Amino acid sequence: MVYITSYDRFTDELTRLLNVGESFDVVKRRISLNDGRNCGLFYVSGFIDNATMERVLEYFIEYKDTEMLKERVAFGEVSEASNAKDAVNMILSGGTAFVIEGLDKIIVIFCRRYPNRGIEEPQNEKVLKGPRDGFGESMINNTVLLRRRIRDPKLTFKLVSCGKRTASDIAVCYIDDLVDKRFLSKILERLNKIDVEAISFGEQSIAEQLIRRKWYNPFPKVRFTERPDSAAAMLLEGSVIIISDNTPEVMILPTSIFDFLQEADDFYLPPLTSSYFRIIRLLIVSLTLILLPLWYLLITNPGFIPPWLEFIKLKEPGTVPVIAQIFIIEFIIDGLKIASLNTPQVLGNSFSVIAGLILGEMAVDIGWFVPEVILYLAIITIANFTQSSYELAYALKFMRLIMLVLTAVFNIWGFLAGLLLVFLLIVSNKSVGGGRSYLYPLIPWNTKSVIRFLFRVRLKK
Repeated sequence: MVYITSYDRFTDELTRLLNVGESFDVVKRRISLNDGRNCGLFYVSGFIDNATMERVLEYFIEYKDTEMLKERVAFGEVSEASNAKDAVNMILSGGTAFVIEGLDKIIVIFCRRYPNRGIEEPQNEKVLKGPRDGFGESMINNTVLLRRRIRDPKLTFKLVSCGKRTASDIAVCYIDDLVDKRFLSKILERLNKIDVEAISFGEQSIAEQLIRRKWYNPFPKVRFTERPDSAAAMLLEGSVIIISDNTPEVMILPTSIFDFLQEADDFYLPPLTSSYFRIIRLLIVSLTLILLPLWYLLITNPGFIPPWLEFIKLKEPGTVPVIAQIFIIEFIIDGLKIASLNTPQVLGNSFSVIAGLILGEMAVDIGWFVPEVILYLAIITIANFTQSSYELAYALKFMRLIMLVLTAVFNIWGFLAGLLLVFLLIVSNKSVGGGRSYLYPLIPWNTKSVIRFLFRVRLKK
């Protein structure tokens, strides 16, 4: 009689908690086992792999010793729940709950199948050579992509659940004998302390919970990647990877500012070629920060311009002040970026023509802008694409605008103050967990790591 009461109680609680009858995709069924006992099934229809579940049911109905089901069922992952609340979380993660008359526990079998897109090359991290696969929205597939590259039993994935309503799955990935255990414990502690209603936007929501960010410091503390080879390489260097379900990007921790300036292509090209690309990338990223403020400083102080740089002077001043031209075009470029995201692909060519006319010949002919301002901003806009981090690109943009304002107000002292401000923000920025300086390997100085950053050396024997 106790067993029947447990069966009725579990069935009623699951029916209530899952809103059976209200949600069309939540299914409740009753089947009879071979010995005549009732069995209630609860599952979400879209999660079930029908072929595998059919085999499970055939085995389930025929087998009489239900106390040994967890040890006997050979299909899928089998778990037990002692209460309906735990079973609900498993059902909403793709499990099928079996409430059996005669058992005071709930058997949950995972024969799930998540909808996901194919493994394809990330759009913003393309390479000339190398693999063309990328992470997807399925966390299981993402872990397999790493397992395929690192066949080491010490490669570990710890599962954490975050969000009271979303119960989002998060996997903390590391190689046990390479990772910094103190840093790892800090990350796990922070993840377990996350107390929010929902993790709505995947890795970004997690990053905001992990990072005690100061609003005035725009430099990114977390590096994201969609490339399994990049993530595997960082794991082999002792980093921690955080994989969030339902998102194709993974987080790499800890992070320094120089990590954003490395690309996967650096390791698929010969050492000489990749070393050249690294140095060029570093110089170009530096120019995106200081080129425009330095040019504005020189044209407002013609006496500072040496004879061999006479060509940078303005031919005509224009009807709009130069500083205003710069800010207007900066905002227009951002507006065009936002508009391009919402432009249908079939209208992409038309959009490019219109944008070119607005920022090109028409704007110059009317007299709003001078050609030199458009030229320098076009160079900077293109230079921003030499590195794939969207967050770093806008951090440099904000610093560039602040330097322009300081230079316009305080002349050369404003320019120098802007450079000092950038340096202080970078130095004061701390990576997640404080495990590494944001300026590593410059602070603390590591000669070997500096050389490896600037020049791609040959692999050791």
